[in-house]
Amino acid sequence: MPVPTRARRRTALLAATVLCLAPAAAAPVAAAPAVPAHHAPPPVLGLGVADAVDLLERGETTSVDLVEAYLARIAAYDDAYADQPGLRSVVTVSPTALENARLLDAERASGTVRGPLHGVPVLVKDNYATYDMPTSAGSVALADYRTDDDSTAVARLRAAGALVLGKSNMSEFAWHGTFSESSVRGYVNNPYDQSRSASGSSGGAAASVAAGFAAAGLGTDSCGSIIGPSAHQSLVGYRPTMGLTSVAGIVPLSLRQDVSGPMTLTVEDAALLGSVLAGYDPADPQTVVADDQDPSTFVDGLSDTALEGKRIGVVRWDFSGSTPDGPRPGTGEVTQVVERAVADLAAQGAEVVEVPFTREFVTGQLASGGWIDMRASVDAFLAETPARWPEGLAELTAPEDRLTFSDVVADGRSALSEETRRSWLELADVPNPDYDEAVAAQEAGKAAVDAFFAEHDLDALAMPTSEAPTAADWAGTTFCDVGANTGVPSISLPAGFTSEGLPVGLELVAPRSTDATMLAMAYDYEQATGHRRPPASTPELPADGTVPEVVTPTGPARERG
Repeated sequence: MPVPTRARRRTALLAATVLCLAPAAAAPVAAAPAVPAHHAPPPVLGLGVADAVDLLERGETTSVDLVEAYLARIAAYDDAYADQPGLRSVVTVSPTALENARLLDAERASGTVRGPLHGVPVLVKDNYATYDMPTSAGSVALADYRTDDDSTAVARLRAAGALVLGKSNMSEFAWHGTFSESSVRGYVNNPYDQSRSASGSSGGAAASVAAGFAAAGLGTDSCGSIIGPSAHQSLVGYRPTMGLTSVAGIVPLSLRQDVSGPMTLTVEDAALLGSVLAGYDPADPQTVVADDQDPSTFVDGLSDTALEGKRIGVVRWDFSGSTPDGPRPGTGEVTQVVERAVADLAAQGAEVVEVPFTREFVTGQLASGGWIDMRASVDAFLAETPARWPEGLAELTAPEDRLTFSDVVADGRSALSEETRRSWLELADVPNPDYDEAVAAQEAGKAAVDAFFAEHDLDALAMPTSEAPTAADWAGTTFCDVGANTGVPSISLPAGFTSEGLPVGLELVAPRSTDATMLAMAYDYEQATGHRRPPASTPELPADGTVPEVVTPTGPARERG
């Protein structure tokens, strides 16, 4: 499928650089012109953002066509079908999706294009506030929690013309990094093998994009929650420099580590979405660092020669002690795939060097103190965000006039373990001495990783995103602490597959505020290798909409509770 020129999208990107915090996509227009002719829904499995924009610009499809195609796939594959349990990756679909699509099509027909994403359907993780859909954060107690406004990230998507198709499933309150299970939708299954985990906590967004439910998705990452699910679903997962993208209006896990970022089929799509999301937001003080970069260079700087002359440190750890029972199955195979990926970096002209980036360095110096601000952060979000929620929920615990995390726990239907719920309720308000100590340690870690890049003159570190392939109930990340604890940017790239057909990711980690350079190197690797392929369990739907017979490498998937 033809890919639109980056120059054309750079021109359109100028329309999205003005921050728009008000809801946009559902607002009616006066005297709308005739809607473009309806086409048959196009094949969308493997259709990325750039591809969709190209089809829309050339008049070969419409936003309505795309929405209908995506809705058909969600209806076919998200719930149980054939011998598969279904992905359970989508929590809710926008009730005005088709209406919004018709509006965007009418605007395009009249010569109005809001920005570089005009008419492209995307999904957002269900902790992003959306004024037109509930925001549950994975909790059934909040299944009808509705904010008055969009999060900054969603507002920027709409300002750029994107159509927010729906909300994706997630780990409840973004807690688990190895699987995604919520009390509002259940356990997310991996489309490459539906008996296995989609990783967490943004597993729903990753499974949805991989299965062709939308052109792209937004996730959040506190420790591997974008890069991990992306690796396990053969996607590009981009965790920006912390503060480059706003987290205002996103239900937090830890404001010291939370980052908003895209999960896409290609690096170009990640760069395009990143450029739309990036920029200072007065509602998020950490975005002051966004002024250190020019987001317009993210797409403009993509090059298939970007690795030439770059100095990349390869990270090699002994994973033999990964679990009490020894290495996870498949670890050696993943190592082989990543070693080939490192060789591909060198073949593209990078200087690959050994560096003393050890387990001891990460665990000893790159500390964060964990998520000790979780309960206080959630309570602050609920107190400060104009919203509506089920009658009686706030009265479950004191104070009865304000919704709190303890009210959500008292609802009694959470998928979180009793131990997790209890430990979070016991967290102290912030600041406190332990919190202050954690912040100081985290700042020291930031300085340590910055110094490491400078001392070894590195443009990036290369490592496996995950130490082992997706297991039945485990699909985590190996080095999530590096980006999460220090705020440097990272990206996971499709690096190939194991003999079982399970995706493997290569992670690149770059110095702070060098996102454009990292994206360019990632693009060079991607163009040279082309490892991504769609999952077999969610094939393209035939024209009559019937679900085809599914043949998967591991056979029927087991049902989960």
